Amino acid sequence: AGDAGPGPAPGPSPGPPPELAALIGATVPTGFEQTAAQEVQEKLGSACSISRDRGKIYFEVAARGLPQVHRLRSVDNLFVVVQEFKDYQFKENKEHALKDLEDLVKKLPWDNPLKVWELNNSLKKRKTKRKKHNLQSPVGKEKLNDGGEEGGADQKDTNGQEDCAQNVAGVEPADSQDPEKPQGVASQDRGQEEEEDNEQLDAKDEAQVNSRSGTQCGDSERAEGEAKVLKFRVTCNRAGDKHSFTSNEAARDFGGAVQEHFQWKADMTNFDVEVLLNIHNNEVVVGIALTEESLHRRNITHFGPTTLRSTLAYGMLRLCDPQPTDIIVDPMCGTGAIPIEGAAEWPGCYHIAGDNNPQAVKRAANNVCSLLRKNENKDSGNALGVPLDIIQWDICNLPLRTGSVDIVVTDMPFGKRIGSKKKNWDLYPACLMEMGRICTPGTGRAVLLTQDKKCFAKALSRVGHIWRRAQTVWVNVGGLHAAVYLLRRTWETAEERRSFW
Repeated sequence: AGDAGPGPAPGPSPGPPPELAALIGATVPTGFEQTAAQEVQEKLGSACSISRDRGKIYFEVAARGLPQVHRLRSVDNLFVVVQEFKDYQFKENKEHALKDLEDLVKKLPWDNPLKVWELNNSLKKRKTKRKKHNLQSPVGKEKLNDGGEEGGADQKDTNGQEDCAQNVAGVEPADSQDPEKPQGVASQDRGQEEEEDNEQLDAKDEAQVNSRSGTQCGDSERAEGEAKVLKFRVTCNRAGDKHSFTSNEAARDFGGAVQEHFQWKADMTNFDVEVLLNIHNNEVVVGIALTEESLHRRNITHFGPTTLRSTLAYGMLRLCDPQPTDIIVDPMCGTGAIPIEGAAEWPGCYHIAGDNNPQAVKRAANNVCSLLRKNENKDSGNALGVPLDIIQWDICNLPLRTGSVDIVVTDMPFGKRIGSKKKNWDLYPACLMEMGRICTPGTGRAVLLTQDKKCFAKALSRVGHIWRRAQTVWVNVGGLHAAVYLLRRTWETAEERRSFW
């Protein structure tokens, strides 16, 4: 009887091990890798390493923390790392180099990453079930507008290439010209990211997830009761000029070996698993995608010709370190990506957005309505409003009191889709003067994005008495080399530009 007590005590541990850990890779807006690493440290408590391949970070997390990972504001796409090679030695002969990649498939530790992928899918399934009960969800509308007439594929919405050539390729050769193909097509030349999202599943994804779970519960049609054969594609991002092969060839041969190893079926568009092969000079990372559409699409349902990514907007806002009660103004808000991201992440501040284009103001207002509806759905009708107002105004003549604003954050016209480089020579100095007038002397700051760096430098030299440049972050915006400038307001009094004030 004395021995009976301790016997069953260690018993209750069925199911998967509780501490399944995952090495997660994330693509982020280039230039904001450090910002993303800080966010991961703050919100997940995980140390973060920044890849030599710009626009990527890596961090470890317990698999149960995946929902928090998907809520990060600075990451575009997520993948679980199968294995990372810091100094992979490629053979000079093309056939030998490709044969090595094929042979690598059998040696990789696939088990844990595939468990993480499965767990990630079960999270998506739960979200999908919740959404079925709400047919009015704004997510559906976002899908309709994603590539519609509002300009879903615009200069700031696709992250483009770095200086070195990168291709996204599948296991079949495909055309890489179309800038915005339907979900799942592996031919888009997208550089640092794969464009898909976990939070916004459409009906096709629901059907895939449900059919997969159904067949795994037991498919009576199959003789041996085996699970449904998974469909997959391989996407290769390659950067560097010392490889004897193209990314298409690497994806094709690596994909062939994956197909042979797992007995999966290759499918370029309607796939369950996306295997990633990232090659940057001698750095090779094999991963499995955890997002189906980039997380930067979270806020915007009505796109304009130059809609800014929400992840880039977050990076810009974070750069100016908003404090509770700060008044934050975006005087050229476009579709409202910056103030909407600000209101969602810094609700203790008050956000004012404006634009001189009535169509832009209308789109921004529609995007705010979508955000309000989304908040209502989340909080079961208990949601508060957002601390954000949208106004039509003239950037050079703002209806705001002198020294009344703490922060200005805006995406200035590049002079390509909106305005012209010639107009910028007059617009930029006038903007900086007016921003200087409304900002609080000594403590005010501005974060400004522009690709017209020469014009901006000239304008800044003209207003050097009221603005000091504190930091420059070089970013890639739709393939364009742009800069984000952090400016600090001096104690100098700005000129009053209006006679009636």
